[in-house]
Amino acid sequence: MRKDIDIPEVYDVYVAAVKEFNEEHRTTDWNAYIINNTDEPLELVMIVSDGYSADQVTSQMRHKLEKLPSKAFAKIEFIEDGVLELTNQFAVTYFLGGKLYEKTFVFTAGSIKDQNLGPVPAMLKEGILAE
Repeated sequence: MRKDIDIPEVYDVYVAAVKEFNEEHRTTDWNAYIINNTDEPLELVMIVSDGYSADQVTSQMRHKLEKLPSKAFAKIEFIEDGVLELTNQFAVTYFLGGKLYEKTFVFTAGSIKDQNLGPVPAMLKEGILAE
């Protein structure tokens, strides 16, 4: 029975950590974004995020987007400095072309740092892509 279940592979959808200046607080912060670099909109996007280490676990955060247009991105959440040394994961599910897709994007502990910045698809900014 399990062999009959088709779980399509995720392509051109990313989660990125982007360092940005916050005008309101006058600080430079890390923010997590979901990026749709496909040619179709993502529908009913559900994201569950959390962080963990051997001796620490954060609470889960849940986010929902009704639609994420093609070649677009949306802010998921602010990444607090205290969780940068944890492994942070974002479990993403969405519909694309009538099919359900799912993938867990992971930032390994300590990977969100300036030295790992690089180009981010569909954004005119540098950031770090989750694996």
